Amino acid sequence: MLQVLSGVWALLIGIVFIMLGNGMHFTLIGLRGDIEGFSATELAIVTSGYFVGFLSGANLTPKMIRRVGHVRVFAALGSFMSAGLIALPLVAEPWAWTPLRLLVGFCMSGVYVTAESWLNDASTNETRGKVLSAYMIAQTLGIIGAQGLLTLGDAGTATLFIGASILVSISFAPILLSVTPDPAAEVTRPMNLVELFRGSPLGTIGIFVLGGVYATQSGMAAVYGTQIGLSANQIALFVAMLFAGALLLQYPIGWLSDRMDRRKLILGASALGAVSCAAGWLTDGALWPLMAASFLAGGVTTPLYALFLAYTNDSLSTEDMPAASGGLVLTFGVGAILGPLLAGWAMQAVGPFAFWWVLGGMFTAIGLYALYRMTQRAVTPVDETESYLGVLPTATPVAVEAAGVWAAEQAEADQAEAERMEAK
Repeated sequence: MLQVLSGVWALLIGIVFIMLGNGMHFTLIGLRGDIEGFSATELAIVTSGYFVGFLSGANLTPKMIRRVGHVRVFAALGSFMSAGLIALPLVAEPWAWTPLRLLVGFCMSGVYVTAESWLNDASTNETRGKVLSAYMIAQTLGIIGAQGLLTLGDAGTATLFIGASILVSISFAPILLSVTPDPAAEVTRPMNLVELFRGSPLGTIGIFVLGGVYATQSGMAAVYGTQIGLSANQIALFVAMLFAGALLLQYPIGWLSDRMDRRKLILGASALGAVSCAAGWLTDGALWPLMAASFLAGGVTTPLYALFLAYTNDSLSTEDMPAASGGLVLTFGVGAILGPLLAGWAMQAVGPFAFWWVLGGMFTAIGLYALYRMTQRAVTPVDETESYLGVLPTATPVAVEAAGVWAAEQAEADQAEAERMEAK
């Protein structure tokens, strides 16, 4: 593993610093928004603005790279992102924050596309799975670490926003000073959503609803925390638990994914998510039960994303997987835009605990649809499924396509090995 990482360590260090800055700003939006008196609906619109920008960046950045190259795009987007973060406390108004968040989301997505292109180019068929796993861990650790940094300052001042901007700015140094190849930035045209739905109804609908779950968790958790009276440190811990759960539960769920009917696992994971949301509501703000609910609700979200990718690939030919990956990222992005809007409206209308109701309702919808699909299509034999690889919901089509290629190659290798053993 150390030998694999020796060629991409600078990229991974840069990603950690980027996620420290980006993770700080996500929670800061909720903390500072409460101080400024923003409503839940206004903060939901601000949150959705980020995901509008993120989805746009994933589609447009490859074209920019083909025009001027990776290094220029990477440096330009990093500069704009840093400027956007530092501008947030200067004009603390929803009408200003929404376009700024759209800018940050666009730049962040573009940074991901560029970094993932470099990572993919630096990997071989044998090392791609390990490199993508290391990339996922680096991202998650950066987000968790960002919540610890929030305890060092006051969200009511510009200090933490400046800190987030500095972290993003310095993150580009190890990357730009060490990366010399200029890899291709080709992203396959996304599959038509009608074709995607025909190929995998559960994958399409499930990942759309999951987009709402992920964006609500990452964008509205701090808003919920402020509204129930948690301190800034407690809110940081609450958000950190969402991602700590994702980091720790990814592997056992991934292990099960390659050994059982994935629809049953999707049903089980979504049921666990719904139960944890019910528990979060029933805690009535009690700290440690609330943290446990956060750990479990966040813990099943990221594995569900990778499950839907793997399950969809099971229904497609190898040639269709890259296009399907783009379609799934698009579908997830639309859900991510709509999810916070629904949660913000509900929290504004009936109170902060609607945060759990909306999340629980979305988890329940995923589980019920998975149950329905189990009656409509025969189970795919385990030995005919594609291999599972943990991919974060923040991944762009570049990483998702790379994961799909790796999964197909891994499945073919496993099948060849099984046939060789039978021949003996």
